[in-house]
Amino acid sequence: MLISAIVLHLLLLSHQTVSEEQVQRYVTGEKGENTTLQCLDQPVNASSLLYRWKKNGAVVATQNPSKPSEHLSISNNGSLWISDLQYIDEGQYECESQTKDGSSWQTLSNILLRVAEGPTSVSLAVQPATLLQNGTLYVKKGSDVYFNCSSESFPSQNLTWTVEDLALDSYDRASGNKSFLEFSITNIQPSNQGMYSCTSQNTLSKTTANKRQELLVYYAPESHPECSWEIVKEPLDVLFICSWHGGYPVPTLDWHEVLEEHVIAKGPTVNSTSQETECLEVHVNGFILQSGEEVKCIGHHVTGVENSCSFKLKMPYPLGDPMVTALVGSNITLSCTETDSLPPAKTVWMRKDNKIIINTTSKYIVSDNNPNYKLTIINVTKEDEGIYYCYSINPLGPKELEVYLTVKTSADNKGAVVGVFVSVLIMMIGITVGVTIYSKRHRICIGLGFSHLDDDRGDILSLVDSDEEVIFHDAVPQLPPLTNGHATTLVEIHRIPSSDHEDNADSTVQHNDQTHPEPVQQIADC
Repeated sequence: MLISAIVLHLLLLSHQTVSEEQVQRYVTGEKGENTTLQCLDQPVNASSLLYRWKKNGAVVATQNPSKPSEHLSISNNGSLWISDLQYIDEGQYECESQTKDGSSWQTLSNILLRVAEGPTSVSLAVQPATLLQNGTLYVKKGSDVYFNCSSESFPSQNLTWTVEDLALDSYDRASGNKSFLEFSITNIQPSNQGMYSCTSQNTLSKTTANKRQELLVYYAPESHPECSWEIVKEPLDVLFICSWHGGYPVPTLDWHEVLEEHVIAKGPTVNSTSQETECLEVHVNGFILQSGEEVKCIGHHVTGVENSCSFKLKMPYPLGDPMVTALVGSNITLSCTETDSLPPAKTVWMRKDNKIIINTTSKYIVSDNNPNYKLTIINVTKEDEGIYYCYSINPLGPKELEVYLTVKTSADNKGAVVGVFVSVLIMMIGITVGVTIYSKRHRICIGLGFSHLDDDRGDILSLVDSDEEVIFHDAVPQLPPLTNGHATTLVEIHRIPSSDHEDNADSTVQHNDQTHPEPVQQIADC
Protein backbone atom coordinates (compact mmCIF):
# COMPACT_ATOMS: atom_id res chain seq x y z
CA MET A 1 0.00 0.00 0.00
CA LEU A 2 2.78 2.40 0.80
CA ILE A 3 4.49 1.69 -2.49
CA SER A 4 1.26 2.22 -4.40
CA ALA A 5 0.73 5.57 -2.67
CA ILE A 6 4.21 6.73 -3.59
CA VAL A 7 3.74 5.76 -7.24
CA LEU A 8 0.38 7.53 -7.39
CA HIS A 9 1.92 10.67 -5.90
CA LEU A 10 4.70 10.62 -8.49
CA LEU A 11 2.15 10.21 -11.26
CA LEU A 12 0.17 13.18 -9.98
CA LEU A 13 3.30 15.30 -9.80
CA SER A 14 4.24 14.23 -13.30
CA HIS A 15 0.78 15.07 -14.61
CA GLN A 16 0.88 18.44 -12.86
CA THR A 17 4.31 19.18 -14.36
CA VAL A 18 3.10 18.27 -17.83
CA SER A 19 0.01 20.39 -17.37
CA GLU A 20 2.15 23.32 -16.30
CA GLU A 21 4.34 22.84 -19.37
CA GLN A 22 1.24 22.65 -21.55
CA VAL A 23 -0.05 25.92 -20.12
CA GLN A 24 3.22 27.55 -21.07
CA ARG A 25 2.42 26.90 -24.71
CA TYR A 26 0.61 29.75 -26.44
CA VAL A 27 -0.33 30.83 -29.90
CA THR A 28 -0.92 34.37 -31.15
CA GLY A 29 -3.13 34.89 -34.16
CA GLU A 30 -3.97 37.96 -36.20
CA LYS A 31 -7.56 39.08 -36.15
CA GLY A 32 -9.34 38.16 -39.36
CA GLU A 33 -6.76 35.58 -40.39
CA ASN A 34 -6.78 31.74 -40.12
CA THR A 35 -4.80 29.87 -37.46
CA THR A 36 -4.14 26.26 -36.47
CA LEU A 37 -3.71 24.81 -32.98
CA GLN A 38 -1.61 21.64 -32.97
CA CYS A 39 -2.61 18.64 -30.84
CA LEU A 40 0.68 17.59 -29.33
CA ASP A 41 1.93 14.69 -27.19
CA GLN A 42 0.01 12.09 -29.24
CA PRO A 43 0.71 8.35 -28.68
CA VAL A 44 2.45 6.29 -31.34
CA ASN A 45 -0.73 4.63 -32.57
CA ALA A 46 -2.63 7.89 -33.10
CA SER A 47 -4.77 6.54 -35.95
CA SER A 48 -6.92 4.67 -33.47
CA LEU A 49 -7.84 7.84 -31.54
CA LEU A 50 -10.72 10.24 -31.64
CA TYR A 51 -10.17 13.97 -30.92
CA ARG A 52 -12.05 16.87 -29.43
CA TRP A 53 -11.16 20.40 -28.37
CA LYS A 54 -12.25 22.34 -25.33
CA LYS A 55 -12.14 26.07 -24.80
CA ASN A 56 -12.04 27.26 -21.23
CA GLY A 57 -13.34 23.82 -20.14
CA ALA A 58 -16.21 23.58 -22.64
CA VAL A 59 -16.16 21.40 -25.75
CA VAL A 60 -16.17 23.63 -28.85
CA ALA A 61 -15.22 21.13 -31.58
CA THR A 62 -15.44 17.33 -32.10
CA GLN A 63 -14.06 15.14 -34.86
CA ASN A 64 -17.40 13.78 -35.96
CA PRO A 65 -19.85 16.59 -35.21
CA SER A 66 -23.48 16.28 -35.99
CA LYS A 67 -23.45 19.90 -37.20
CA PRO A 68 -20.16 20.75 -38.87
CA SER A 69 -18.87 24.31 -38.18
CA GLU A 70 -17.16 26.46 -40.80
CA HIS A 71 -15.39 28.45 -38.10
CA LEU A 72 -13.90 25.50 -36.14
CA SER A 73 -12.85 22.10 -37.50
CA ILE A 74 -10.57 19.21 -36.48
CA SER A 75 -8.19 17.63 -38.96
CA ASN A 76 -7.27 13.94 -39.07
CA ASN A 77 -4.17 14.49 -36.96
CA GLY A 78 -6.24 16.21 -34.28
CA SER A 79 -5.23 19.85 -35.05
CA LEU A 80 -7.87 22.55 -34.56
CA TRP A 81 -8.34 24.85 -37.55
CA ILE A 82 -9.89 28.30 -36.83
CA SER A 83 -10.93 30.52 -39.71
CA ASP A 84 -11.44 34.32 -39.62
CA LEU A 85 -10.02 34.67 -36.14
CA GLN A 86 -11.95 37.03 -33.83
CA TYR A 87 -11.42 38.43 -30.37
CA ILE A 88 -14.00 35.95 -28.91
CA ASP A 89 -11.73 33.08 -29.98
CA GLU A 90 -9.20 34.00 -27.32
CA GLY A 91 -8.94 31.47 -24.47
CA GLN A 92 -7.39 28.31 -23.03
CA TYR A 93 -7.67 25.41 -25.50
CA GLU A 94 -7.25 21.70 -24.61
CA CYS A 95 -6.82 18.84 -27.06
CA GLU A 96 -8.30 15.52 -25.76
CA SER A 97 -8.25 12.07 -27.28
CA GLN A 98 -9.76 8.64 -26.67
CA THR A 99 -9.51 5.28 -28.26
CA LYS A 100 -12.21 4.23 -30.63
CA ASP A 101 -13.28 1.50 -28.21
CA GLY A 102 -14.63 4.22 -25.94
CA SER A 103 -11.94 4.58 -23.32
CA SER A 104 -11.75 7.77 -21.25
CA TRP A 105 -10.59 11.08 -22.78
CA GLN A 106 -6.98 12.01 -22.28
CA THR A 107 -5.64 15.58 -22.47
CA LEU A 108 -2.81 15.73 -25.00
CA SER A 109 -2.03 19.49 -25.17
CA ASN A 110 -2.98 22.71 -23.48
CA ILE A 111 -2.65 25.93 -25.54
CA LEU A 112 -3.38 29.56 -24.71
CA LEU A 113 -4.68 31.41 -27.77
CA ARG A 114 -4.32 35.18 -27.97
CA VAL A 115 -5.73 37.37 -30.73
CA ALA A 116 -3.76 40.45 -31.82
CA GLU A 117 -4.55 43.18 -34.30
CA GLY A 118 -2.30 45.72 -35.90
CA PRO A 119 -0.56 47.95 -35.97
CA THR A 120 -2.68 49.45 -38.73
CA SER A 121 -3.47 52.94 -40.01
CA VAL A 122 -0.05 54.33 -39.17
CA SER A 123 -0.17 58.07 -39.83
CA LEU A 124 2.53 60.73 -39.64
CA ALA A 125 1.94 64.47 -39.49
CA VAL A 126 4.37 67.42 -39.55
CA GLN A 127 3.03 70.91 -38.94
CA PRO A 128 3.51 73.45 -40.36
CA ALA A 129 4.99 71.94 -43.49
CA THR A 130 4.50 72.21 -47.24
CA LEU A 131 4.20 69.17 -49.47
CA LEU A 132 6.25 69.11 -52.66
CA GLN A 133 5.25 67.31 -55.83
CA ASN A 134 7.63 64.44 -55.10
CA GLY A 135 6.04 63.87 -51.69
CA THR A 136 8.79 65.54 -49.67
CA LEU A 137 7.87 68.00 -46.95
CA TYR A 138 9.73 71.21 -46.27
CA VAL A 139 9.60 73.75 -43.46
CA LYS A 140 11.14 77.20 -43.12
CA LYS A 141 14.31 77.69 -41.16
CA GLY A 142 13.70 79.10 -37.69
CA SER A 143 10.08 77.93 -37.40
CA ASP A 144 8.64 75.74 -34.63
CA VAL A 145 7.70 72.31 -36.02
CA TYR A 146 5.39 69.75 -34.42
CA PHE A 147 5.53 66.00 -35.19
CA ASN A 148 2.71 63.52 -34.51
CA CYS A 149 2.51 59.76 -35.14
CA SER A 150 -0.48 57.50 -34.44
CA SER A 151 -1.66 53.97 -35.23
CA GLU A 152 -4.21 51.33 -34.20
CA SER A 153 -3.07 48.17 -32.43
CA PHE A 154 -4.58 45.54 -30.10
CA PRO A 155 -4.03 44.88 -27.30
CA SER A 156 -1.31 47.56 -27.09
CA GLN A 157 1.59 49.03 -29.03
CA ASN A 158 4.91 50.80 -28.72
CA LEU A 159 5.42 53.91 -30.89
CA THR A 160 8.90 55.12 -31.74
CA TRP A 161 10.09 58.19 -33.65
CA THR A 162 13.40 57.69 -35.39
CA VAL A 163 15.05 60.73 -36.96
CA GLU A 164 17.93 59.99 -39.26
CA ASP A 165 19.95 63.17 -39.80
CA LEU A 166 21.39 62.80 -43.27
CA ALA A 167 24.06 65.42 -42.61
CA LEU A 168 25.31 64.08 -39.26
CA ASP A 169 24.35 60.40 -39.75
CA SER A 170 22.95 60.20 -36.22
CA TYR A 171 19.68 59.07 -34.74
CA ASP A 172 17.27 60.70 -32.36
CA ARG A 173 14.54 58.64 -30.75
CA ALA A 174 11.28 59.27 -28.98
CA SER A 175 9.04 56.41 -27.82
CA GLY A 176 5.81 55.74 -25.95
CA ASN A 177 3.04 53.16 -25.62
CA LYS A 178 0.04 55.37 -26.29
CA SER A 179 -2.06 55.40 -29.43
CA PHE A 180 -0.14 58.47 -30.58
CA LEU A 181 3.29 59.97 -29.99
CA GLU A 182 4.25 63.59 -30.61
CA PHE A 183 7.25 65.85 -30.10
CA SER A 184 8.40 69.25 -31.37
CA ILE A 185 11.52 71.06 -32.57
CA THR A 186 11.84 74.74 -31.71
CA ASN A 187 13.70 77.04 -34.11
CA ILE A 188 14.41 74.28 -36.60
CA GLN A 189 17.73 74.48 -38.43
CA PRO A 190 19.15 72.88 -41.58
CA SER A 191 20.91 70.32 -39.39
CA ASN A 192 17.47 68.99 -38.42
CA GLN A 193 16.52 67.97 -41.93
CA GLY A 194 16.58 64.30 -42.75
CA MET A 195 14.41 61.17 -42.88
CA TYR A 196 11.81 60.96 -40.10
CA SER A 197 10.34 57.52 -39.38
CA CYS A 198 7.51 56.52 -37.04
CA THR A 199 7.45 52.81 -36.05
CA SER A 200 4.59 51.03 -34.28
CA GLN A 201 5.05 47.57 -32.75
CA ASN A 202 2.30 45.34 -31.38
CA THR A 203 3.30 44.33 -27.87
CA LEU A 204 1.68 40.89 -28.28
CA SER A 205 2.43 39.77 -31.79
CA LYS A 206 5.58 41.89 -32.16
CA THR A 207 4.31 42.87 -35.56
CA THR A 208 5.72 46.22 -36.66
CA ALA A 209 4.67 48.88 -39.12
CA ASN A 210 6.32 52.18 -39.92
CA LYS A 211 5.95 55.25 -42.05
CA ARG A 212 8.81 57.36 -43.34
CA GLN A 213 8.82 61.00 -44.34
CA GLU A 214 11.67 63.09 -45.67
CA LEU A 215 11.77 66.58 -44.22
CA LEU A 216 13.80 69.44 -45.70
CA VAL A 217 14.59 72.78 -44.12
CA TYR A 218 14.41 75.66 -46.62
CA TYR A 219 15.96 79.08 -46.14
CA ALA A 220 16.46 82.11 -48.33
CA PRO A 221 19.86 83.82 -48.69
CA GLU A 222 20.50 86.37 -45.96
CA SER A 223 22.24 88.80 -48.32
CA HIS A 224 20.89 90.68 -51.33
CA PRO A 225 21.50 89.60 -54.93
CA GLU A 226 24.62 90.97 -56.58
CA CYS A 227 24.52 92.54 -60.04
CA SER A 228 27.62 92.75 -62.21
CA TRP A 229 28.58 92.87 -65.87
CA GLU A 230 31.32 91.97 -68.28
CA ILE A 231 32.15 93.26 -71.73
CA VAL A 232 32.67 90.50 -74.29
CA LYS A 233 34.77 90.77 -77.43
CA GLU A 234 32.27 92.72 -79.51
CA PRO A 235 31.84 96.24 -78.12
CA LEU A 236 28.05 96.05 -78.35
CA ASP A 237 27.69 92.76 -76.49
CA VAL A 238 27.51 92.84 -72.70
CA LEU A 239 27.19 90.01 -70.21
CA PHE A 240 24.86 90.74 -67.28
CA ILE A 241 25.59 88.56 -64.24
CA CYS A 242 23.21 88.18 -61.29
CA SER A 243 24.10 85.98 -58.31
CA TRP A 244 22.32 85.29 -55.04
CA HIS A 245 24.33 83.18 -52.64
CA GLY A 246 23.56 81.20 -49.51
CA GLY A 247 20.00 79.90 -49.95
CA TYR A 248 18.45 76.42 -50.09
CA PRO A 249 17.15 75.45 -52.53
CA VAL A 250 18.47 77.66 -55.33
CA PRO A 251 16.34 80.74 -56.10
CA THR A 252 14.80 81.81 -59.39
CA LEU A 253 16.47 84.86 -60.95
CA ASP A 254 15.01 87.22 -63.57
CA TRP A 255 16.62 90.13 -65.43
CA HIS A 256 14.19 93.03 -66.03
CA GLU A 257 14.48 96.17 -68.12
CA VAL A 258 12.70 98.63 -65.84
CA LEU A 259 12.19 101.43 -68.38
CA GLU A 260 10.45 99.20 -70.91
CA GLU A 261 8.92 96.96 -68.21
CA HIS A 262 9.79 93.68 -69.86
CA VAL A 263 11.91 90.68 -68.92
CA ILE A 264 15.33 90.48 -70.56
CA ALA A 265 16.07 86.98 -69.30
CA LYS A 266 14.44 84.50 -66.94
CA GLY A 267 15.88 81.47 -65.12
CA PRO A 268 16.49 78.58 -64.76
CA THR A 269 19.38 79.14 -62.46
CA VAL A 270 22.89 78.15 -63.41
CA ASN A 271 24.60 76.29 -60.58
CA SER A 272 28.33 76.12 -60.10
CA THR A 273 30.16 73.23 -58.46
CA SER A 274 29.00 74.44 -55.05
CA GLN A 275 25.35 74.12 -54.13
CA GLU A 276 25.63 77.41 -52.26
CA THR A 277 26.36 79.47 -55.40
CA GLU A 278 23.66 80.46 -57.86
CA CYS A 279 23.82 82.92 -60.74
CA LEU A 280 22.04 83.89 -63.94
CA GLU A 281 24.07 85.12 -66.89
CA VAL A 282 22.64 86.67 -70.03
CA HIS A 283 24.22 88.18 -73.13
CA VAL A 284 22.50 91.41 -74.16
CA ASN A 285 23.03 93.38 -77.34
CA GLY A 286 23.50 97.09 -76.83
CA PHE A 287 20.90 97.95 -79.48
CA ILE A 288 18.05 97.09 -77.10
CA LEU A 289 19.49 99.19 -74.26
CA GLN A 290 19.10 102.90 -73.63
CA SER A 291 21.25 105.29 -71.66
CA GLY A 292 19.68 106.26 -68.37
CA GLU A 293 17.43 103.24 -68.02
CA GLU A 294 17.59 100.91 -65.04
CA VAL A 295 18.31 97.19 -65.31
CA LYS A 296 17.17 95.06 -62.38
CA CYS A 297 17.71 91.46 -61.29
CA ILE A 298 14.89 90.08 -59.12
CA GLY A 299 15.43 86.93 -57.06
CA HIS A 300 12.50 84.78 -55.90
CA HIS A 301 12.89 82.09 -53.24
CA VAL A 302 10.40 79.32 -52.58
CA THR A 303 10.05 80.49 -48.97
CA GLY A 304 8.42 83.70 -50.23
CA VAL A 305 11.45 85.95 -49.86
CA GLU A 306 12.11 88.36 -52.76
CA ASN A 307 15.12 90.62 -53.21
CA SER A 308 16.70 92.52 -56.07
CA CYS A 309 19.72 94.47 -57.25
CA SER A 310 19.94 96.99 -60.06
CA PHE A 311 22.14 99.52 -61.83
CA LYS A 312 21.51 102.41 -64.20
CA LEU A 313 23.04 102.31 -67.67
CA LYS A 314 25.13 105.30 -68.77
CA MET A 315 26.98 106.21 -71.94
CA PRO A 316 30.69 107.11 -71.72
CA TYR A 317 31.68 110.75 -71.17
CA PRO A 318 35.46 111.27 -71.25
CA LEU A 319 36.72 114.50 -69.67
CA GLY A 320 40.01 116.38 -70.07
CA ASP A 321 41.81 119.53 -71.24
CA PRO A 322 40.76 120.18 -74.86
CA MET A 323 43.82 122.36 -75.69
CA VAL A 324 47.46 121.55 -75.00
CA THR A 325 50.63 123.44 -76.06
CA ALA A 326 54.10 121.93 -76.38
CA LEU A 327 57.53 123.09 -77.57
CA VAL A 328 59.37 121.37 -80.36
CA GLY A 329 61.71 118.75 -78.95
CA SER A 330 59.91 118.37 -75.60
CA ASN A 331 57.69 115.55 -74.28
CA ILE A 332 53.97 116.20 -73.76
CA THR A 333 51.28 114.11 -72.05
CA LEU A 334 47.62 114.22 -73.08
CA SER A 335 45.15 113.08 -70.41
CA CYS A 336 41.50 112.17 -70.12
CA THR A 337 39.31 110.59 -67.47
CA GLU A 338 36.23 108.41 -68.00
CA THR A 339 34.21 107.55 -64.87
CA ASP A 340 30.55 107.80 -65.89
CA SER A 341 30.02 104.85 -68.23
CA LEU A 342 28.10 101.81 -67.05
CA PRO A 343 28.87 99.15 -68.14
CA PRO A 344 32.48 100.35 -68.09
CA ALA A 345 33.73 101.69 -71.40
CA LYS A 346 36.78 100.72 -73.40
CA THR A 347 38.93 103.84 -73.89
CA VAL A 348 41.70 104.34 -76.47
CA TRP A 349 43.69 107.22 -78.03
CA MET A 350 43.46 108.00 -81.77
CA ARG A 351 44.61 110.64 -84.29
CA LYS A 352 41.93 112.53 -86.17
CA ASP A 353 43.63 112.23 -89.52
CA ASN A 354 43.81 108.44 -89.68
CA LYS A 355 41.42 107.21 -86.94
CA ILE A 356 43.93 104.51 -86.01
CA ILE A 357 44.30 103.42 -82.40
CA ILE A 358 47.58 104.61 -80.92
CA ASN A 359 49.59 101.93 -79.15
CA THR A 360 52.82 102.18 -77.20
CA THR A 361 55.83 102.66 -79.50
CA SER A 362 59.12 104.56 -79.44
CA LYS A 363 57.10 107.67 -80.30
CA TYR A 364 54.08 107.15 -78.04
CA ILE A 365 53.59 105.82 -74.51
CA VAL A 366 50.01 104.83 -73.74
CA SER A 367 49.04 104.52 -70.08
CA ASP A 368 45.75 102.80 -69.17
CA ASN A 369 45.20 103.25 -65.46
CA ASN A 370 41.41 103.10 -65.36
CA PRO A 371 39.76 105.59 -65.10
CA ASN A 372 42.78 107.73 -66.11
CA TYR A 373 44.07 107.39 -69.63
CA LYS A 374 47.27 109.13 -70.78
CA LEU A 375 49.12 109.52 -74.05
CA THR A 376 52.74 110.73 -73.88
CA ILE A 377 54.34 112.00 -77.11
CA ILE A 378 58.13 111.75 -77.17
CA ASN A 379 60.29 114.46 -78.84
CA VAL A 380 57.38 116.56 -80.16
CA THR A 381 57.70 117.85 -83.72
CA LYS A 382 55.61 120.15 -85.84
CA GLU A 383 54.08 117.07 -87.51
CA ASP A 384 52.58 116.03 -84.14
CA GLU A 385 50.38 119.11 -84.09
CA GLY A 386 46.69 118.41 -84.58
CA ILE A 387 43.62 116.82 -83.02
CA TYR A 388 43.80 113.70 -80.87
CA TYR A 389 40.78 111.68 -79.73
CA CYS A 390 40.21 110.14 -76.32
CA TYR A 391 37.68 107.60 -77.62
CA SER A 392 35.40 105.68 -75.21
CA ILE A 393 32.78 103.10 -76.15
CA ASN A 394 30.44 100.78 -74.21
CA PRO A 395 27.37 98.80 -75.34
CA LEU A 396 25.27 101.97 -75.26
CA GLY A 397 27.47 103.76 -77.81
CA PRO A 398 30.70 105.76 -78.31
CA LYS A 399 31.77 109.16 -77.03
CA GLU A 400 35.00 111.04 -77.77
CA LEU A 401 36.97 113.96 -76.35
CA GLU A 402 38.89 116.14 -78.83
CA VAL A 403 42.29 117.35 -77.63
CA TYR A 404 44.05 119.91 -79.88
CA LEU A 405 47.83 119.90 -79.60
CA THR A 406 49.65 123.12 -80.60
CA VAL A 407 53.39 122.83 -81.24
CA LYS A 408 55.55 125.99 -81.00
CA THR A 409 59.16 126.74 -81.85
CA SER A 410 61.67 128.73 -79.73
CA ALA A 411 61.09 131.92 -81.88
CA ASP A 412 57.43 131.78 -80.98
CA ASN A 413 58.54 131.57 -77.43
CA LYS A 414 60.60 134.82 -77.71
CA GLY A 415 57.57 136.68 -79.03
CA ALA A 416 55.62 135.41 -76.10
CA VAL A 417 58.29 136.71 -73.72
CA VAL A 418 58.17 140.20 -75.35
CA GLY A 419 54.42 140.24 -75.08
CA VAL A 420 54.62 139.40 -71.42
CA PHE A 421 57.19 142.21 -70.88
CA VAL A 422 54.97 144.81 -72.61
CA SER A 423 52.02 143.73 -70.55
CA VAL A 424 53.99 144.12 -67.34
CA LEU A 425 55.25 147.55 -68.44
CA ILE A 426 51.74 148.83 -69.14
CA MET A 427 50.62 147.61 -65.78
CA MET A 428 53.49 149.43 -64.01
CA ILE A 429 52.67 152.71 -65.83
CA GLY A 430 49.06 152.45 -64.72
CA ILE A 431 50.13 151.92 -61.12
CA THR A 432 52.47 154.95 -61.26
CA VAL A 433 49.77 157.26 -62.66
CA GLY A 434 47.35 156.14 -60.01
CA VAL A 435 49.79 156.80 -57.17
CA THR A 436 50.59 160.29 -58.59
CA ILE A 437 46.95 161.31 -58.82
CA TYR A 438 46.33 160.13 -55.32
CA SER A 439 49.28 162.17 -53.93
CA LYS A 440 48.09 165.40 -55.74
CA ARG A 441 44.51 165.07 -54.68
CA HIS A 442 44.55 168.48 -52.74
CA ARG A 443 45.56 170.47 -55.81
CA ILE A 444 43.02 168.69 -57.89
CA CYS A 445 40.40 169.69 -55.32
CA ILE A 446 41.44 173.43 -55.58
CA GLY A 447 41.04 173.43 -59.32
CA LEU A 448 37.47 172.27 -59.26
CA GLY A 449 36.11 175.78 -60.14
CA PHE A 450 34.59 177.02 -56.90
CA SER A 451 34.60 180.71 -58.21
CA HIS A 452 31.59 180.01 -60.35
CA LEU A 453 29.36 179.34 -57.39
CA ASP A 454 26.57 181.86 -56.59
CA ASP A 455 27.66 185.00 -54.65
CA ASP A 456 24.89 184.80 -52.12
CA ARG A 457 26.01 181.53 -50.52
CA GLY A 458 27.47 182.48 -47.11
CA ASP A 459 29.77 185.39 -46.27
CA ILE A 460 32.42 186.77 -48.71
CA LEU A 461 35.37 188.77 -47.46
CA SER A 462 36.88 191.23 -50.02
CA LEU A 463 40.37 192.53 -49.27
CA VAL A 464 41.73 195.51 -51.26
CA ASP A 465 45.45 196.06 -51.42
CA SER A 466 45.92 199.83 -50.81
CA ASP A 467 48.33 202.14 -49.07
CA GLU A 468 45.62 203.92 -47.20
CA GLU A 469 42.30 202.22 -47.27
CA VAL A 470 40.90 198.73 -47.09
CA ILE A 471 37.32 198.24 -48.11
CA PHE A 472 35.33 195.38 -46.57
CA HIS A 473 32.11 194.20 -48.00
CA ASP A 474 29.50 193.08 -45.55
CA ALA A 475 28.09 190.37 -47.69
CA VAL A 476 30.49 187.37 -47.73
CA PRO A 477 28.87 184.42 -49.40
CA GLN A 478 29.65 181.02 -47.91
CA LEU A 479 30.52 178.03 -50.11
CA PRO A 480 28.48 174.94 -49.62
CA PRO A 481 29.84 172.52 -47.02
CA LEU A 482 32.16 169.85 -48.22
CA THR A 483 32.05 166.18 -47.41
CA ASN A 484 34.75 166.56 -44.75
CA GLY A 485 32.55 168.98 -42.76
CA HIS A 486 34.66 172.18 -43.31
CA ALA A 487 33.22 175.40 -44.82
CA THR A 488 35.01 177.16 -47.68
CA THR A 489 35.28 180.99 -47.71
CA LEU A 490 35.94 182.92 -50.89
CA VAL A 491 38.30 185.87 -50.37
CA GLU A 492 38.56 188.60 -53.05
CA ILE A 493 41.64 190.87 -53.03
CA HIS A 494 41.46 194.19 -55.04
CA ARG A 495 44.45 196.41 -55.82
CA ILE A 496 43.74 200.27 -55.93
CA PRO A 497 46.39 202.58 -57.33
CA SER A 498 47.71 205.14 -54.81
CA SER A 499 47.48 208.20 -57.10
CA ASP A 500 43.84 207.84 -57.67
CA HIS A 501 42.89 207.01 -54.17
CA GLU A 502 41.70 210.35 -52.99
CA ASP A 503 39.97 211.35 -56.17
CA ASN A 504 38.37 208.09 -56.96
CA ALA A 505 37.53 206.83 -53.56
CA ASP A 506 33.90 207.54 -53.98
CA SER A 507 33.83 206.20 -57.50
CA THR A 508 35.55 203.03 -56.40
CA VAL A 509 33.00 202.45 -53.74
CA GLN A 510 30.28 203.09 -56.24
CA HIS A 511 31.85 200.80 -58.78
CA ASN A 512 32.19 198.01 -56.24
CA ASP A 513 28.57 198.45 -55.34
CA GLN A 514 27.48 197.96 -58.92
CA THR A 515 29.76 195.26 -60.27
CA HIS A 516 31.92 192.47 -58.92
CA PRO A 517 35.65 192.96 -59.39
CA GLU A 518 37.64 190.27 -61.19
CA PRO A 519 39.17 187.99 -58.56
CA VAL A 520 42.91 187.92 -58.49
CA GLN A 521 43.31 184.71 -56.46
CA GLN A 522 40.99 182.11 -54.90
CA ILE A 523 41.88 180.17 -51.81
CA ALA A 524 39.79 177.24 -50.75
CA ASP A 525 40.08 175.04 -47.72
CA CYS A 526 39.49 171.31 -48.73
